[in-house]
Amino acid sequence: VSLGNTVLIIEHHLDVIKQADWIIDLGPEGGEGGGQIVAQGPPEQIARSRKSHTGAALARLLGVSPGANGNGHSRSGQ
Repeated sequence: VSLGNTVLIIEHHLDVIKQADWIIDLGPEGGEGGGQIVAQGPPEQIARSRKSHTGAALARLLGVSPGANGNGHSRSGQ
């Protein structure tokens, strides 16, 4: 990362997720109930997403009100 490389991880631990520069949250559920991008952006933006289960958990961890500002999408309405 310090050399400017991109690192892609798939993670479920909030302590790792909250350190990310950018999150792409897939859902809304697992398996057949998922596979859609429900939110993307920095952790604070995901925490404000009304559609993201990850966002609700991040909101509690970061002390952010879920759904307080937008839907967690920031690029081209996604």
